Amino acid sequence: MSIEIKKSTKPIKYSEALNFLEERVDKINKNQANELIWILEHPSTFTGGINFKENDIIDKSINIIKTSRGGKITWHGPGQLICYVIINLNYRKKDIRNFLNIIETSIINSLKKFGIQSYSDRKNIGIWTKLNNNDEKKIGAIGIKVRKWITYHGFSINISNDISNYKKIIPCGIKNRGITTLKKIKNQSYKKFADELIKNLIINLKI
Repeated sequence: MSIEIKKSTKPIKYSEALNFLEERVDKINKNQANELIWILEHPSTFTGGINFKENDIIDKSINIIKTSRGGKITWHGPGQLICYVIINLNYRKKDIRNFLNIIETSIINSLKKFGIQSYSDRKNIGIWTKLNNNDEKKIGAIGIKVRKWITYHGFSINISNDISNYKKIIPCGIKNRGITTLKKIKNQSYKKFADELIKNLIINLKI
């Protein structure tokens, strides 16, 4: 199985990305295209997964794009890394929990390479870190969809984005924990983070 790596240098509108994902899933299902790991960035966009509720919106003036992915409401925008992972589980383990473990492990191992300790949380899906005062902060959100055992959507990692946008919503429906960025945790270059992430995803998808 060949996995195509796609990196978009210019921001991609969420609706355009979603159309591309839907078409790619159909092509993979018909054996007309390879699996895909797609690294990109979105313009400022609020999206709601299948479990989001209207009371998760604090600023009622914002526009929410409803989507088929799992999870609740979140924000995407400049400075945030988006990774869409379209993988055919028909030729792998038909185990969604195992696939989520692959994503979580790949992110955690990649962050470790940059000196950042992080962990997953079964109750509050995503990637978290503890600051010096033991305050738990979210740095990665995960939301996937599986159709005919082909995965799509994926996850986001906060690198240098403006987290004030999250004040307009209850991100992922979680009220008692905050959100931060990699730059706030450790002010260093993250230009090679995407490459490390892709490497770990490919390694873990082969296991």
